[in-house]
Amino acid sequence: MNKSQIKQKSFRILQGSVLLVFLGRAWQHLFWDAPFRTFFWDEENLKPIIENIFKWDWTAYVTSAQTDQFIQYSVIGFGVLYLICTILTLWWNPKSRFTKIVLVLGGIALLFLAYLNMKENFYRYGQFFEYAIQFSIPFVLVYYHKRWLQRHIELILKLLVAVVFISHGLYAVGYYPIPGHFIGMIITIFGCSQDVAINFLLVAGILDFLVGIAIFIPKLKRYALIYACFWGLMTALARVVSGFYIDFIWQSIHQNLYETLYRLPHGLIPLMLLYMSSEKKKEATTN
Repeated sequence: MNKSQIKQKSFRILQGSVLLVFLGRAWQHLFWDAPFRTFFWDEENLKPIIENIFKWDWTAYVTSAQTDQFIQYSVIGFGVLYLICTILTLWWNPKSRFTKIVLVLGGIALLFLAYLNMKENFYRYGQFFEYAIQFSIPFVLVYYHKRWLQRHIELILKLLVAVVFISHGLYAVGYYPIPGHFIGMIITIFGCSQDVAINFLLVAGILDFLVGIAIFIPKLKRYALIYACFWGLMTALARVVSGFYIDFIWQSIHQNLYETLYRLPHGLIPLMLLYMSSEKKKEATTN
């Protein structure tokens, strides 16, 4: 297989990953919610603007039906943007400037969403960087065929994988308070006690840290990427599996599947790196 074919197949994995992120986020924003209120109800930062520029009493602003409606429409508006990005990613046209501009806007929106999630979680920076793959790969897709990106694409993707896994590990080992839904998912899937779930997460967190280091070590890279691919896909699927109820099939899918969709690239990007590495090794052996 020549370099052009390897590049094209890698691109398809990347394209599918970007599509899943945008589709999952579109689903979330159009049917559920997003943490926009953590921004629009930020008294410390917005109160001076609302009262001094818009001449609107802060209490009246936060309790106004108009404000709430504006926030809801903003969430839906971002959902529409993500849906358009999903469609443009599916029918990718590398010659379309419009497509690239919209996908860049989508990437910026995902970056803003990561900031909102971090803000909602008391400015824990690990929360922001846990979404690094999601908000970065639209930009990688747009500039994929640029020579400067191709020269450094493996390093860039490795850094993204390392950042995401290490950030996720910070929660699993308890550096940040362990989210209750982490423990709940483990208990639901494995039917274990809370103590066992916490110990399981501790081991998983340590492995996350090791993966973040091992992918940069040539002799360990392949094993680290295989684990990252497996664990990234499993943690994504855990969202829909742990929330699935046979008596409420469609409700369960509607309520949880979108979380799985935008997390699947956490396993697919390591798969892309694994594929690129394997093909390069084959090429070197052949030559």
